[in-house]
Parts: sequence; C-alpha cells; structure tokens
Amino acid sequence: MKNLTRLQFFSLLGILLLVLNSCQALKYKPTKAGEVPVSGADRVKKNIEEGRGFRLMDIGKQKGGIFDFASSNELWRASLDTIDFMPLVSANYSGGIIITDWYNDGSSNNQSVKISIRFLTNEIRSDALDIKIFTKECSTIIDCKVYENKGNLVFELKKSILKKAALYKKQNKDKNKKPYVMSKPG
Repeated sequence: MKNLTRLQFFSLLGILLLVLNSCQALKYKPTKAGEVPVSGADRVKKNIEEGRGFRLMDIGKQKGGIFDFASSNELWRASLDTIDFMPLVSANYSGGIIITDWYNDGSSNNQSVKISIRFLTNEIRSDALDIKIFTKECSTIIDCKVYENKGNLVFELKKSILKKAALYKKQNKDKNKKPYVMSKPG
C-alpha cells in the first residue's frame, strides 16, 4: 500500500466495488422455509429441473434446451405468424427487424402496403415493438406516392402480435413446467 498513489488506490477500490456490486451472489433474495432444498444434491437436482446452471463432462447426455432459429422468442414468432401472408424482404433476427415487400391483395391495382417491425426488447409489452406501415399509391407506373400510415392499422397489428406472443409464452411455460418434489432430509 505504500507504493500506491491515492489515485491508484481509489481506482482499485472503485473497480473492486463495481465487481462486488455486480455479483449475483451478494444480492439478498428472501425465500420461504422449505422452498430451498437442504442438501446440495437436492439443490442441484432442482436447479437442473428448472433449467438453471450447467453441467460439465455431459457429452453423451441430452443438453438443456433446444434453441432452433428464434424459437425461444415469442414476439418474433408471433410477428412472423401475423404477417405470414406477405412476402418478406428482410427478416434479421440478430438485428431485430422484419421488413415485408410491397403487398397488394388484388382488390386495388394502384395501392400497395409495406410493413416494417422493429423489436426494441424481447419482453412482451406494448412498447416492445416499433411498427411502421407504408402505403404506396400509384396513378401510373412512374407516378407513385408513398406515405406512412399512422392510423388504426398500426395499433391493431401491434395488438394482434402481442396477443399471439402472450399465448405462445403461456403455452411454452405450461409445456416446460415440471413439478418439483423435494426429498426428505436424512
């Protein structure tokens, strides 16, 4: 400590406090009596059944989860299912955006719709999606006007996606739920 300057000492102390503050083990989580198994083997079994933790040297056994492309993100799946009738230009899961191509249902020859969905978070909530709907009206092949549709359609599309995502999350939770039976100590 004699060779450290004050700046070095307080820098080291600050880094140490940041590291200790970010440790999950230091956060107090109150639990009810009987929720946490007494023996270590029971705690390990419960954590594995709940999908927490990891195992070493488990080469031949089945792994924890199955993560196909975006299968764990309910918002992503619900969005693709909602706009599945439209051709896609881009669907970038890592970038968090889906862009459709111009779509015309055939009822109007001069009007097309394009949808852009940005994912702001993976949580299912109303501000998780940024949806933009563009309408293109063409009087001739060359003369086209594009404008953003900020009407009720954006709200209805967001509502439909969030409903489906909530349903997917509930189905996934019910499917993965395993009852835990705690063994008796001794």
